[in-house]
Amino acid sequence: MNQTPPTAEHSALASAHRTFATEISALQALDARLNDSFTQAVSMVLACQGRVVVTGIGKSGHIARKIAATLASTGTPAFFMHGAEAIHGDLGMLTAQDIVLALSYSGTAAELLTVLSVVKRMGAQLISITGNPQSELARSADLHLDAHVDQEACPLNLAPTASTTAALVLGDAIAVACLEARGFSREDFARSHPGGALGRRLLTYVRDIMRQGDALPIVRANTPVPEALVEMSAKGMGMAIVLDDNNKPVGIFTDGDLRRLIARHGDIRPLNVSQGMSRDPKSIGPAALAIEAATDMDAGRLNQMLVVDESGLLLGALHMHDLLAAKVI
Repeated sequence: MNQTPPTAEHSALASAHRTFATEISALQALDARLNDSFTQAVSMVLACQGRVVVTGIGKSGHIARKIAATLASTGTPAFFMHGAEAIHGDLGMLTAQDIVLALSYSGTAAELLTVLSVVKRMGAQLISITGNPQSELARSADLHLDAHVDQEACPLNLAPTASTTAALVLGDAIAVACLEARGFSREDFARSHPGGALGRRLLTYVRDIMRQGDALPIVRANTPVPEALVEMSAKGMGMAIVLDDNNKPVGIFTDGDLRRLIARHGDIRPLNVSQGMSRDPKSIGPAALAIEAATDMDAGRLNQMLVVDESGLLLGALHMHDLLAAKVI
């Protein structure tokens, strides 16, 4: 009986599942092997008076670059030094106060062994991550972390796959352990990520983007609706803020309130704002993150939000367009 050969789609999915299974298995084995050497590595990094210089070559070099970037962005000063460039001048970046974190799965990369001799003469410390605890790089390091894997995800067992994943996760684990030990906060993280969406979310406060002063559409409870509409049109927030005599908001009059008022009364010309305003408007403080305001507005399906101080006095207002313009959302 003839069997239908597997489709390319099914073959690709099967390959993906095998890759995932192989790499997950490698990480589980790595997790089970973690011991005091990892704790010592974290302690060395935390005590470092200089920089963590992460180095490698080939695929290990790519992983080393990522580890250096993760360390640097989570409170541990670090940079990447390419193994080949190191022996052609970049070793000049190294000082005796630094720690070198060297990655080589075989532990026999010639360039890193040359780096090793210079590090030793200089008096800097060396942590190695290899898959061969008996290699020269592993034995000569001040501390060795074993990233051995039984099988690469590559069916030929040649292309670095599970082994590079293991090294990357070890680097991530060091970075996160150091982050936690330092008490690294959201504010600290924001200072090293000022650009892009992440920085905007962590650094942009309500006070930075709120409308205030003459840009606010302000009316009183006894303001006739036609006059309120003029104020709303002039300020372009789709609402008017209704204040009492103490400058505290008692409500807002929105486009939606206007439509509902027309539906109830037809002729709105003799009416004042208090007859149609929404009472107890949603508000936020100026020191809150803008992303918090965006979250609250989205949850409440609001286009506007007032900004008040601790005593409830009006300071400003936000429109959803302001958050979009600031690229917070």
